[in-house]
Amino acid sequence: MKILVRNLNRNVKEEEIKTLFVEYGEVESCTLILDKVTNKSKGFSFVSMPVPREAKAAIKNLNGKEVSGQKIRVKKAVDPQ
Repeated sequence: MKILVRNLNRNVKEEEIKTLFVEYGEVESCTLILDKVTNKSKGFSFVSMPVPREAKAAIKNLNGKEVSGQKIRVKKAVDPQ
């Protein structure tokens, strides 16, 4: 399941995000979205977890969690139509 993580502090690193999700199960990938010009975080990330039960637990428990001074928003990513 692909998960969208929003409202990230711009200083949070990809490895920190992955560490949050590994607590709930296997993480296939974690991609912090960077600005092409500045190479700095845009404040959101995608995490892919192969086991739906684990992904749902991560979403439920991490949505609203404070990370580096900001409450993150976590939800299932929706594929563009």
